Amino acid sequence: MCRFLRYCVSHCLHAAMTRLEEVNGEVSMWSSVRCLGYLSGLNLLVALCLGLYARWEKTAESTLLVIFVLALLVLGIASILYYYFSMERVSLSLLHLGLGFLLGLLCFLNSPALESDVKERAANYLLLASVAVRTLWALLERLLGCTRYRPAFLTSAERLELAGFAAASTVLLIQKSLSVMVMVVALATVMVALRMKALLALPNLICFAVITAVLFFKSLNITTNPFALACFFSQLICDPLLDVYFSGLSVTERWQPFLVWRGLWRRLSLLPLLVVEVTFIILAARKLTDLDQWYLMIPGFVVCALFWTICHMVFVITVWGFHTKLSDCQRLCLSQGSGVSGLDKVMASKGMRHFCLISERLLLFTLVSTGAVAALSWQASSSIFVSMFLLVLPLESLFHGLFHELGNSLGGTCVGYAVVIPTNHCSPDGQPMLLPPDQVQELNMRSTGMLNDVQRFFAHHLIDAFGCDYSTSGVTLEALRAKIKSFLELRTSDGPRHDTYVIFYSGHTHRSGEWALAGGDTLRLDQILEWWREKNGSFCSRLILVLDCDNSLPWVKEVRKVEGLHMAVQGATLARVTDIELQDPPQLGDFTSQWVEYNCNSSSHIQWSERGRAVSASYGISKHWSDYTLHLPTGSDVTNHWSMYFPRMTYPVVQLALWCGGLNLLWLCSFCLRCLRRVKLNWFPPAILDTGQGFKLLIFKSTPAASGSPERVVTLLVNALQAEV
Repeated sequence: MCRFLRYCVSHCLHAAMTRLEEVNGEVSMWSSVRCLGYLSGLNLLVALCLGLYARWEKTAESTLLVIFVLALLVLGIASILYYYFSMERVSLSLLHLGLGFLLGLLCFLNSPALESDVKERAANYLLLASVAVRTLWALLERLLGCTRYRPAFLTSAERLELAGFAAASTVLLIQKSLSVMVMVVALATVMVALRMKALLALPNLICFAVITAVLFFKSLNITTNPFALACFFSQLICDPLLDVYFSGLSVTERWQPFLVWRGLWRRLSLLPLLVVEVTFIILAARKLTDLDQWYLMIPGFVVCALFWTICHMVFVITVWGFHTKLSDCQRLCLSQGSGVSGLDKVMASKGMRHFCLISERLLLFTLVSTGAVAALSWQASSSIFVSMFLLVLPLESLFHGLFHELGNSLGGTCVGYAVVIPTNHCSPDGQPMLLPPDQVQELNMRSTGMLNDVQRFFAHHLIDAFGCDYSTSGVTLEALRAKIKSFLELRTSDGPRHDTYVIFYSGHTHRSGEWALAGGDTLRLDQILEWWREKNGSFCSRLILVLDCDNSLPWVKEVRKVEGLHMAVQGATLARVTDIELQDPPQLGDFTSQWVEYNCNSSSHIQWSERGRAVSASYGISKHWSDYTLHLPTGSDVTNHWSMYFPRMTYPVVQLALWCGGLNLLWLCSFCLRCLRRVKLNWFPPAILDTGQGFKLLIFKSTPAASGSPERVVTLLVNALQAEV
């Protein structure tokens, strides 16, 4: 009888635990956070319905009632398509388009009589609540690692909401509606600049917000609902603004939608850009109709317009030359079969970094000329001029940001050296010793696989391999010192030093992180730092150590205290497995295999943030790591660039732009950005750090389930009862 009772209890507990695991799999943290998104959407929907009802109640216009009924009908159709026909994209498209349209109506169909209406106040409060919950949802998504970043300028939801808001502006007069549409396109451009992390994206956002709030809607001479406007702008700006910090995509990954375009389409994209620029200068010329102080206005405008024309001629030629070089890089990628993943390496080999560094200075002068023309011919009462200025500025800033990002991320040469000592047993005096014979074959296979992974890593990222040393009997300190010093003395075929030096080590280490070498010797981090200072001298090169060993965390922590050098340590932590029957213990080489796969395969399914991982990653960087810069073009390089791409009439402007660019007019901004980058990387290091060489450093701490958790206790109890039965 007792055996039967134990049998029943064990199977009941087993069934309960199975159901609990299913529920835990279905109701994850992501599901809980996603509820905030649903709550935000529900608040927004109720606010829109309540606001439209309040307007219909005050005006008694049948059009508003028809729109209200149609909105409910569209919501019902979207729900039916979503739940009954599994047409998620169509239903969500209808929903976002309708939300943007209704927000636009709520903004433009406003009157002073609504200020005292209780329903209108409730709708405004609901709009603010929707913005707060939406922002909290987006922030929690990124903090918990639930967001997947994909290369895209704008998401489909953002495009549809922008289109809906622009369609709602048709309730205004044609000229005012056109101004609102141009303003919406300008907002989309600012969002793209933020998502691409353009250098001037944040100043553009501040400029757009101030001019729109203070001047643009005032120039329209209409009464708008500030709560609806704030809700619309906040809903769209929230994600791109947070992505400025949280997005871990590299430069080529962020700009991939533009870089993968065919040459013909990229060149055709210059046509709308030219139309926008010409329209802006024509609208600016309308200021000449103002006859007050014409004797100053006309000569000043002619000079500024001539300067603007030459600068934008240089701008168009620069963009055309960039498209030509990019087309050559695309053809080379197709011939090599590397695809988009190898585009950054090909661009570096084609001299794209040199081209972008010079073009960045030219684009800065283009922005200055646009600002000068706008300041001289400012028309606060013309909504179309204000909106066109808001569009031109972020468009030019986008190209400036593209050249700045590529100029600072491409072209770095890299050399690597690997040391693998397959001994994970140590004698009492600290000297490595050979493994027992029955484990030699397994260890040799693991070490061979590790060497293959390192060589794959070097080949994939076009890293010059200095060598891969493999020794089962250990390496002496003298031999290793000579080898590392020779490695740190390496230079490129053109003469200068390499930009990045990578040292990979796998073997036994002491608890302090020191490498255990033959003869009882050890290699400390400060010794490597001393050799690096000796060989690097005044050159601005980087040193990256990749460690696959038992005790790499001490060096990860120690390198964070290093000053005056650009150095990083990528380490790994092998979790201790308490139950070998449930999970195999991690071994040396597991981290190398996963880290190389993650950095060499863009479609890898490795999740470093996965709970209960046996292998976790951690990196440390020196205090001045963020100050690292590559070699800048010389005066002769600039002269050759001008003679190759620009006509002779542009020579004075090009020389002036390059001279002023060499003065570093934005030195204050550069200083502030350098300080902010130092604070960000030292105090709030990102989980994924892009090195600019094509591979990334990772810091993900494993969070295994507690051994005393209720689920584990019940599981052990079930196993014990079943074993006894």
